[in-house]
Amino acid sequence: MANLRKIRTRIKSVESTRQITKSMKMVAAAKLRRTQASFNAQRDFAARCAAVLSEVSVAVPDPHDPLLLPHPAVKTVCWVLVVGNRGLCGTYNHALLRYVEELARADGRDCFLVVCGRWGRDLLPGTGLRVERSFEISDTPTSAEAAELAAFLRELYLSGRADEIRLVYQQYRSVLQQTPGEKRLLPIPLEEGTGGAREYLFEPDRDALLEKLLGLYLQNTVHSVLLEARTGEHSARMTAMTAAADNTEELIGELTLELNHARQSAITTEISEIVGGAAALRRDGAGAP
Repeated sequence: MANLRKIRTRIKSVESTRQITKSMKMVAAAKLRRTQASFNAQRDFAARCAAVLSEVSVAVPDPHDPLLLPHPAVKTVCWVLVVGNRGLCGTYNHALLRYVEELARADGRDCFLVVCGRWGRDLLPGTGLRVERSFEISDTPTSAEAAELAAFLRELYLSGRADEIRLVYQQYRSVLQQTPGEKRLLPIPLEEGTGGAREYLFEPDRDALLEKLLGLYLQNTVHSVLLEARTGEHSARMTAMTAAADNTEELIGELTLELNHARQSAITTEISEIVGGAAALRRDGAGAP
């Protein structure tokens, strides 16, 4: 009977875990739908902003904006690491941490981190990488959060504290796949445009428009990356919780089968004891004078 109680207690424990994992799966799915919709809209806007910037930059002869000009010598690199806000999302955060460590070792130059997200603050000191600053980023990043981060990174570059700034994050491929990757933010990389073949009229003037577009590009690129990283995080957590819920279902089935076997064994034992006792009584009755 003690074994039966133990199995029943374990089944109740696994059922509680199943309820938790299913609830977390539903929460992650809801956050994923909201963040993915924002990411899709922001990605298109950021891509169009980059295209307009490339066109205008071609029409501006010899642009002198410092955000476009690389520093004479790239001695210090800032890695902007976009991690999750919490765990329980498979290898999402750990894979990203290993990736940035490999990047830093392969680069060989002086580097430091700007961390976006709450996960891993107790693990980062063990990497040997210096953390310049940490930013709190919500589960669905807003334009205000992106603007604050973009302003800080801009100041890092313009002040010379960082000669190059790169974004490191999980690139969203699908709900089931996120891949660690990185992209340069500053100096701003420009795609080849076709502006040289066109004539433009600028209002108020070319330099003012280019400066405005550079700020817009910077903020929208940061916002797009934050949304992409959060979309990947919610996808990874939903997938992990789905697998955990499926595992609890399988474990409950195995424990139920074990409980049935134990119950059957206990009943068989009780029947054997009753039959044995009845046989003993008959023998005692037959031997009586």
